[in-house]
Amino acid sequence: MAYVTYDDFDPPRNPQAVYWLIGLCVGVYFVQATLVGDANMAQWLGYSAGDLASRALWTVATYMFVHGGLMHLLLNMWTLWLFGPRVERAWGSSTFVWYYLWCGVGGWAFHYMFQRNGGTLVGASAAILGVAVAYASRWPDDEVLFFGVVPMKVKWLVVFMALINITMAVVDSGSLGGTAYAAHIGGMVAGWVYLRAPGAGSLGRFRSRIASVPDEGDDSPRAVPKSSRPREREVDDIVAQSRAAVGRVRPEPRPASRPGQTAVAPHPRTALDAVLDKIAAEGMSSLTPAERLLLDEWSKRLRDQS
Repeated sequence: MAYVTYDDFDPPRNPQAVYWLIGLCVGVYFVQATLVGDANMAQWLGYSAGDLASRALWTVATYMFVHGGLMHLLLNMWTLWLFGPRVERAWGSSTFVWYYLWCGVGGWAFHYMFQRNGGTLVGASAAILGVAVAYASRWPDDEVLFFGVVPMKVKWLVVFMALINITMAVVDSGSLGGTAYAAHIGGMVAGWVYLRAPGAGSLGRFRSRIASVPDEGDDSPRAVPKSSRPREREVDDIVAQSRAAVGRVRPEPRPASRPGQTAVAPHPRTALDAVLDKIAAEGMSSLTPAERLLLDEWSKRLRDQS
């Protein structure tokens, strides 16, 4: 369950997965509101106590595409659009979708363990709060307007949401219906576990060391106005900075100390130089597994030098 980020080298991609997830949720709600009704849709696709015993296992995943009303849908889709596109650009669509589903299943697991008698579970909140955790982990100092008024860093917003849900889960324990606070906590915990899985982000940490440039390659979906946004960084600039950082850990040639003495030859071209050339010419997606392993090895070497 480890992820690797490639947005520092590859051009930003359109958030196709976010578009599809929003479209799927909106489409389900349209059918729900016009054809089958809220109660029937919740019964068919929402998770209820006893679904596992009756082998209605699909509801473990389908519950996150059903919503309890228009405001429930709009709030969830706005939050997904706020945090999702930038995370998807950083990870790629496939990894983003699996992470989204993983957080949604984590929300179901917590609901099953701690709020199993809390009515029918519906809504994408658990999966979306997991996406918010991923965003806060990567860009913790970005700001949003809390309640549309108070500027707040994303990391503190996520902490605040976690505390609110934990508090309300304790206060409402044993109650029937209402908000699925346990599922919200489960989605956030699932995201936290995923992001700290062994090996997660190791290549991303390598890039942050060899190309110490602020991560400004794509729009931050924050609500606080910004006076200007830096242009997208060019691959050539990043590779040049990578070479400079790698050069700092190589032994420098020593000049001759007396006439006639031959200076030490420069460090020979390494396999890493070839990999950096390939990144500059074709992008990260062109690398083979062996070449990516080489990047990981240099990551460890640079950490030892720091």
